Amino acid sequence: MASTKKLLIPKQHGAWAMLTIPFFLGAYAGGFTWLHILLFMGWLALYLATYPLLTAIKLKRKEYLSWFYRYSSVAVLMLVIPIYYHMKLIYFGMAMVPFFIMNVYFAKKKKERDFVNDVAAITSFCIGGLASFYMGNGQLNMDALELFMFCFLFFIGSTFYVKTMIREKNNPVYKWLSWGYHLLLIIGLIYAHYPLFVLAYIPSVIRAFYLYGKSLPIKKIGVSEFVNAVYFFAAMIFLFHV
Repeated sequence: MASTKKLLIPKQHGAWAMLTIPFFLGAYAGGFTWLHILLFMGWLALYLATYPLLTAIKLKRKEYLSWFYRYSSVAVLMLVIPIYYHMKLIYFGMAMVPFFIMNVYFAKKKKERDFVNDVAAITSFCIGGLASFYMGNGQLNMDALELFMFCFLFFIGSTFYVKTMIREKNNPVYKWLSWGYHLLLIIGLIYAHYPLFVLAYIPSVIRAFYLYGKSLPIKKIGVSEFVNAVYFFAAMIFLFHV
């Protein structure tokens, strides 16, 4: 039986970058307000709530639900004020529902590492970035959609890379998918008239090719992805208003 006393924290370390980077880029580009503090706390609690819920579904063990109820209660308390001031924030939550249903489906199948499940989760995190942008700007414009796209593209690339280094390291299909994706990413950004934004993805492209096939401890892979995510965040801050 799982202990209900020990703090239950998600084990997917890469998800923390997905949780924070789109949100804070959205707050930066849309305009930071004091409501972002409550919105982020609610967003964090909502994310924390999904872990015990999906774990309970996967393992069919109801004791995990106690933490789901606790985190969900905090999420509601934190989000009620931002939603009071911006009722349309509810629409962003509604937009996440189909993707969360996909997460539930893969949890039931015990296939949480499936690429489609990863894409669904990344999409939800990026929608959180849209909500953060809307909180400050009061509307969604091309800047918001561009941020969504840039974050989505970055984390898809990260997903491909991590799979080629760990779970799919002996799978040549994923190698070519990763290499092809990163090359097309650069070509696509240039073709779409975003040549400067290529700078934000250069470390991602280099590590996808250079580090492939190297035997690295999982901890080092995680640390390098954290550093790469910090670089991406800083580059986006710099490039977005150049």
